[in-house]
Amino acid sequence: MLSYQHAYHAGNFADVHKHLTLFAVIDHLLRKKSPVTYMDTHAGRGLYPLAAEETARLQEYREGVARLWQARARLAGEPLLDDWLAAVGRVQSRAGGLDHYPGSPWWLSARLRAQDRLMLFELHPGEHGHLTRQALPDNVQRIHGDGLQGLVKRLPVPTPRLCVLVDPSYERKAEYAEVAEAVCQAMRKARHAVVLVWYPLLPAGRHRELLEGLREGGVRKIWRSELRLRESREGERGMVGSGMLVINAPWGLDERLEAAMAKVLPLLGETSRHRGDWWVGE
Repeated sequence: MLSYQHAYHAGNFADVHKHLTLFAVIDHLLRKKSPVTYMDTHAGRGLYPLAAEETARLQEYREGVARLWQARARLAGEPLLDDWLAAVGRVQSRAGGLDHYPGSPWWLSARLRAQDRLMLFELHPGEHGHLTRQALPDNVQRIHGDGLQGLVKRLPVPTPRLCVLVDPSYERKAEYAEVAEAVCQAMRKARHAVVLVWYPLLPAGRHRELLEGLREGGVRKIWRSELRLRESREGERGMVGSGMLVINAPWGLDERLEAAMAKVLPLLGETSRHRGDWWVGE
């Protein structure tokens, strides 16, 4: 299915959750000089103007990044949020304004060192077209193709370290099992890889199929972070929360994210909750 375009949802609360986690992971990886290969299996466009037709239609960013941006003075002093918001500020067209939101290709490419490399996979032809027009460093490879298949085929990588972001739309129910299978295959080829997997929290609880698939595939100890805006209501179908899994999570990541989310929660509403724990596949 090639109907999904993330531009309609750019900058929403799930993007904040996902990219804050990714930003923190990259922080840890950059503490060592050895090169890293990054892979983004569902890259999207890279940078999203908030005034674009798609993004302006739903304006989901108003309930996500805009709340943090408007409250950045109150959030000052929390190191992870300070650095993350400063990075958001660097893509704006005017100082103090908020008119763009950076997607995962930007978050990854903006912190590449000369010794690192980045592979961006995007299957949607229109989204890949947008991505090819983004200004990115020379050590970024843009690939028009299936990211899950591409991930498995390109392992092992020549660098001593590997970081993968898996972020599909899950518009097809089968994607939960497909993600689990691809991640399990990748971990068998690169046991040291740091792998981040995003998933939506829906009333149907379909993400449990993803977790079960990882357990059956032998992937056990994972840092799990779930940001829930509210409990689902009877008959509701939309997304009520956002989940992130980090396999081979860097030491201290859990504490950094817990501290940041404690500051974010009050901005998202009184019913919002965050749960972070080590999921061991039981």
